[in-house]
Amino acid sequence: MISRFTIDQVFETARVEEVIGDFVQLKKSGANYKGLSPFTDERSPSFMVSPVKQIWKDFSSGKGGNAVAFLMEHEHFNYPEAIKYLAKKYNIEIEETEQTPEEKEMTDARESLYLVNDFARDYFKNVLTQTESGKAIGLSYFKERGFTTETIEKFQLGYGLDQWDAFTSEALKQGYKLSYLEQTGLTIVKGDKQFDRFKGRVLFPIHSLSGRVLGFGGRILTSDKKAAKYVNSPESDVYHKSKVLYGIHFAKQTIAKEDQCYLVEGYTDVIQMHQRGLTNVVASSGTALTPEQIRLVNRLTPNMTLLFDGDAAGLRASLRGVDLILEQGMNVRICAFPEGEDPDSFSRAQTLDQLKDYLEKNTKDFISFKASLLAQDAANDPIKKSDTIRDMVTSISKIPDHIKQEVYLKECARIMDISQEVLFSTLAQILKKNRSAESVRKVDQGPNLEVIANKQTQSLKVDVQFELERKIIEMLLLYGTSEQDFQEYTMESQDDGVIKHKEEKVRSLVYQKIYLDLQEDEIEFTHPEFQVLYYKIIEAYHQNKAIRIEAFIQDLPQNLSEMVSHILMDEEKHQLHQWGRKDIVVKDKEANVSQIVTETILNLRRFLVTEKINELNTLFDPKTESVSDPDTLRSVIDYIGLKKVLSDKLNRVL
Repeated sequence: MISRFTIDQVFETARVEEVIGDFVQLKKSGANYKGLSPFTDERSPSFMVSPVKQIWKDFSSGKGGNAVAFLMEHEHFNYPEAIKYLAKKYNIEIEETEQTPEEKEMTDARESLYLVNDFARDYFKNVLTQTESGKAIGLSYFKERGFTTETIEKFQLGYGLDQWDAFTSEALKQGYKLSYLEQTGLTIVKGDKQFDRFKGRVLFPIHSLSGRVLGFGGRILTSDKKAAKYVNSPESDVYHKSKVLYGIHFAKQTIAKEDQCYLVEGYTDVIQMHQRGLTNVVASSGTALTPEQIRLVNRLTPNMTLLFDGDAAGLRASLRGVDLILEQGMNVRICAFPEGEDPDSFSRAQTLDQLKDYLEKNTKDFISFKASLLAQDAANDPIKKSDTIRDMVTSISKIPDHIKQEVYLKECARIMDISQEVLFSTLAQILKKNRSAESVRKVDQGPNLEVIANKQTQSLKVDVQFELERKIIEMLLLYGTSEQDFQEYTMESQDDGVIKHKEEKVRSLVYQKIYLDLQEDEIEFTHPEFQVLYYKIIEAYHQNKAIRIEAFIQDLPQNLSEMVSHILMDEEKHQLHQWGRKDIVVKDKEANVSQIVTETILNLRRFLVTEKINELNTLFDPKTESVSDPDTLRSVIDYIGLKKVLSDKLNRVL
């Protein structure tokens, strides 16, 4: 187990905006940061981070919490894994106490897959650098590619011995279960025999955004025509190739910092360009680009440049990915290397300055690149030229931003020497056709249509007491130590039975006002989470006279920590809508704290009185409209009188 001292150090050191900034591109928004949700597919920011409160909230998915909660949600870490990740990020030494057998037993299967991958990474690295075969074959190959020792270490490259079960035998000997070796794909099981998937191959570990080993890519070094040149780990609970980009862990910070991502095709392309000094480079690892991979980049930057070999066939194939990138609302540019060159070979022969200069001079906007490439085929053929233009307009139709669509259409008209009116008309036809096709698809995939009677739409019932209790917790967290002027209402029963009230101004701390009012009326929270939170907050104020939100959240169970984050971050939601730009003034809640607190408590009192009246009304005989117990009748009358006073104070009509 990780010691409490280490956990406290991690929470004191870690900054939520820095941690999340490694995974999501954040932009300043007042005192906070905002960005695109990493949990849903969206184009307008709904993700908010508060550096002051050290918490975050994703308004599109409803998730929220502190830095640890983000890692647990985004990277599927358990609590100790999240703490270890942060400790490593901030160079904090981890103190651990020995785990009990029960704690070891709680390690789940998913974590076991990660542990097997970690063992494999270390094993293959060791084989590469410490065995004769590894150095003679694997290390020699990497050196021939121009990789330095530092680069090999950085990317954790390795080599699998050219033996049927060398790795599997060692893993089993070290206590790793065969079922996990098979699930990760490191071992192929056929009956009672086991084989190493990556025997005789150099290994490229594939990392998640946070740096965990998800799987491997292996390249064969022999000329065996029956064997595939590259073999990847199969799909597993931890590795989904359509959702991973090779090199993203090493490139994420530079991508976010420079607001640009370069996409190449292979492992060695990424490694060579990183070694040259261009570190915002990732690869699709030979697979067709997917929407999930594009969204992974879009969290860090909206700008992507595709780098491709100079051969014409490869360039045309690359254009298929452009439309997918455009659909995600991203800005895409393309750069082709000279014929016969690829990113690996070209960057190896250039200095960093020469490489940057080439990219700057030869990178084209997608529409210009597509026009120049397709126009070569069209030449003086009117039919091919018209097909080329339609192909370009089809790409433009994928762009969700209408302003960008218009700009690109005008550029297309200029390049292809055609009127804008024709292009706008063609775009409208394509969009109409796409909408019709989408409608047909939904109908085809939907259930059989039936004629049914109209059903009365039921309105959602609001849990009034839940909302009022939530508001009290919110005011305690946000303004507990704020000193305010409150109007005190003292209830008095006159001789004639009429309830009257007196008013006087009293200055008090918000938490003291709430605590004393609830104590006076003996009001208890009915929702368990709010009840626990209420007493923890009051206890914290009584002991320390203040609450440090990040420390307070740290000591809460996960469900309460998330609840507190939701309550606090809801205050920041209006920043996402940028009301100020629309000349809409958002009312400052701090200027009305005493009024909000008073109204909330009065509303809670009124609600509870109404509930009591309803309860007593069940004792009345519906036939005689009377009750046998006169005390019950008197109580109902008193409660109705009290409700009237409360309603008057709230300016409400009974």
